[in-house]
Amino acid sequence: MTDTIPGPVNGHTLTKLTLIPPEYIPAARIEQPVPAPVDNPTLPAPGVTHEKRRPILAGWLKNRSDFLATTRHAGANAGYAALFHGLRLPVYSVRLSLMAPRGACRFIADTNRWVWDREAAPLREAAVRAEDAAEYMTLSRLRANRVRLRGLVAIVAAVFGAGFALWLYVMAPAFLAAFAVGGVLLCGLAGQQPDAPVIGPAVLKTEVQKMTGTIVLRGLEAIGNARITAAIKKGGDMNGMRFVSEIVRDGPGYRADLDLPYGVTPDDIMEARSPLASGLRRKLGCVWPSPDPDEHEGRLILWVGDKPMNETTKPPWPLLKDGQVDLFKPVVFGNDQRMRDMVVTLMFASVVIGSIPRMGKTFLLRLLLLIAALDPRAELHGFDFKGTGDLGPLEPVMHRYRSGEDDDDLLYVLHAMRELKEELRRRAKVIRNLPKSRCPESKVTPELANDRSLGLHPIVVGFDECQVPFEHEKYGAELESICTDIAKRGPALGIVGMFATQRPDAKSLPPGISANAVLRFCLKVMGHTANDMVLGTGAYKAGIRATMFSRSDRGICWMSGEGDDPQIAASAFVDGPAAEKVVTRARQLREAYGNVTGHALGQGPEESAGADVLGDVLKVVAAEEKTVWCERVALRLADLRPDAYAGWKAENVTSALKPWGVKTDQVWGQTDDGEGKNRRGIKRADVAAAITRRDADRAAN
Repeated sequence: MTDTIPGPVNGHTLTKLTLIPPEYIPAARIEQPVPAPVDNPTLPAPGVTHEKRRPILAGWLKNRSDFLATTRHAGANAGYAALFHGLRLPVYSVRLSLMAPRGACRFIADTNRWVWDREAAPLREAAVRAEDAAEYMTLSRLRANRVRLRGLVAIVAAVFGAGFALWLYVMAPAFLAAFAVGGVLLCGLAGQQPDAPVIGPAVLKTEVQKMTGTIVLRGLEAIGNARITAAIKKGGDMNGMRFVSEIVRDGPGYRADLDLPYGVTPDDIMEARSPLASGLRRKLGCVWPSPDPDEHEGRLILWVGDKPMNETTKPPWPLLKDGQVDLFKPVVFGNDQRMRDMVVTLMFASVVIGSIPRMGKTFLLRLLLLIAALDPRAELHGFDFKGTGDLGPLEPVMHRYRSGEDDDDLLYVLHAMRELKEELRRRAKVIRNLPKSRCPESKVTPELANDRSLGLHPIVVGFDECQVPFEHEKYGAELESICTDIAKRGPALGIVGMFATQRPDAKSLPPGISANAVLRFCLKVMGHTANDMVLGTGAYKAGIRATMFSRSDRGICWMSGEGDDPQIAASAFVDGPAAEKVVTRARQLREAYGNVTGHALGQGPEESAGADVLGDVLKVVAAEEKTVWCERVALRLADLRPDAYAGWKAENVTSALKPWGVKTDQVWGQTDDGEGKNRRGIKRADVAAAITRRDADRAAN
């Protein structure tokens, strides 16, 4: 019996066949109904075609830094090889001369074989064995013609060579000697043993395999993902896995673009870098898988460097020796895996930096503060709660600075932040009262920052180990409240807050700060909670995982907030001495602009200033004392003003006088027992000169 289902389904008429009533058919034999077809042959295609033009020129030819790196590498190898072989030329000459007889014999033997056509002898012998007279006669005629021609060539060459040598002997004996030496060396080259050449390579190269599709698939299979393994065994295309373009050179490495099997995402690859690197036979720091933000969720970009990112020679920071910064514009702060410049725009953003200890967090914070220091309009506040003085090189340009975690250090910071809170309120009033023609977006603009009468210059505040003040039982709550306000309202008012911590959790990095940070830098962390605390909720699930970095990846981080998608970046390395040179240049820019204030002039926050350190030092050092030990100055200051100087030691005096240019040195003095000794101290004349300079600067400002 045939039943016809009335009405078309997707343009088709469906039929159902029933031979006997179902109740008389065993259950195992009941045929299932035919499913309704879902593929409509008349369904139109979307008509969308994605076209991607291949570059006319190679990437390294279009990128200045890549071009310079390539030519520099090639030139360095060529110069080194020339120097290496040039110094060994006498040794090469002796060794080749000793091998010249063997080379001459080989030349004569090879010439003899060529003239007498010895290479065709096996063919003639085969014709004799086969008793093929016709073939043998043909081969004999060919041999006779060859021997006649080759013999004539050999005779002409010998006669011409002998004549040329005789002519040189008569006309230019020196040239004949040069030709003779050249001939001997050529014979020596011909006489080398294949496994022991006289002239070896100047640059010993460790073999790094050229990246091919087979190697990429081998690496992906090593991950152990069942779908990838099945797709590779079945040929790939049926499971959606395929290369979408040729493997190309991209900077100092290779780039492969491919579609992963259905259901596999780049996130599955990024957390398996170690087995992937093993399959590719590369170091872990060479292998950087990532998604393609311009394509679907199954597209993988696999970039494999020639050397690990932390071993690749980084381009120097462009601002290390010259240049000035405009904080409203992007500034280079490092590079990516391909050694291309990475930029950051600090204005209108709060910054969060997180990592485990010893991964470069403080160096990154100091680098960002150096960038701010090179904008002469900017006012800098730096607080180092680690207490090691890592931000110390910036003191000459700091408006507020403190290093330490004692109660008096925290009190100083609290007073400084209260000042900043009042400045935040003042700026809001100024912007609110400006006409819309000058401030259409109700935020600080470059033009407003340049108008010194408004006082809307950029302010940059950096906290290293910010968990210390936030967890302080006495001042923590107020400091957290002020910093949260800065993170929320500060960017629009020209105030940039930077918070760095080695313990990114809700207590160390309050949600009010982490949730409002625009720029996020996450170096290596150990878990997904810390990862998302720095990079934002959901970052770990989206594949943005700083847990992928190894302990050797110092200075390498995920950067989020500059551009549409997070990127891997390595910050430029600027050590302490280099930072001091940058700060010296920044100080000169500020002096020319007229923006040396606060700590750089020896002034503290209004509530905690209490005492004029320079003036107090001059009071406790008598006029007849030309030099005095720092430890004695500390004791006298504590007697003069216990509320301000209680607990001070010699190092406190040194640190307090350093921003004013008062240097300490070994000076002679007598102990209470009358014994003379050399200890670290100061000269009274230096303190007096510092006061004169300070007063002049204050008057100028």
